[in-house]
Amino acid sequence: MTEDVPSRVERRKARTRAALIEAATAFLAAGRTNVPVLEITQAADVGMGSFYNHFEGKEQLYQVAIEHALEAYGDLLDELTTDLADPAQVFAQSFRLTGRLHRRQPELSKVLLNNGLALAASDKGIAARALRDIETAVRAGRFSVRDAELALVTVAGAQLCLGQLLHDHPERDEAVATDQVTEDLLRMLGLSADEANAICRLPLPDLSAVEGRQGSAA
Repeated sequence: MTEDVPSRVERRKARTRAALIEAATAFLAAGRTNVPVLEITQAADVGMGSFYNHFEGKEQLYQVAIEHALEAYGDLLDELTTDLADPAQVFAQSFRLTGRLHRRQPELSKVLLNNGLALAASDKGIAARALRDIETAVRAGRFSVRDAELALVTVAGAQLCLGQLLHDHPERDEAVATDQVTEDLLRMLGLSADEANAICRLPLPDLSAVEGRQGSAA
């Protein structure tokens, strides 16, 4: 019996922390980062004292929530590209899936859009993975760019603007729009028009599986 007590305590702590992160993610998606800690704890259905057992303040919580959401999604992108040998295709598939995310997972999309500048400079999440993929493609001779970090600036800006456009214009087809932007980016990164078009016509993994795994990760 004694050995079970710490296990129950740790599970309770984990549930409390997860509830706070989930509540913070919802506030981030709504662009409401100025709410008091009390409102966050009420949304999470935990006590005020429990909050400070996990976080020094709401700024730390928001940072953890952002990193958690984007890192979990980035892990899924990595998993879905493990069987791809071409680094240009790895980059393209991740961008194409993320573009579709804006409609299919609007809450996570809004976290990305509301915190885009900070996330683009982060060493975690999808921006860091995009930089890694660009650098890998350059080393493999698939992309030809002088500065991978500057290329990332264009890629991140394109993804954020695409997401905002899809939110503002629900009549647009997110798959068509995303693939067109991806194709243009591939040409900018050094691929021929025909090859960029061919890569963007390749089938994508099952998005319902992505969403299911993302939900469980969050």
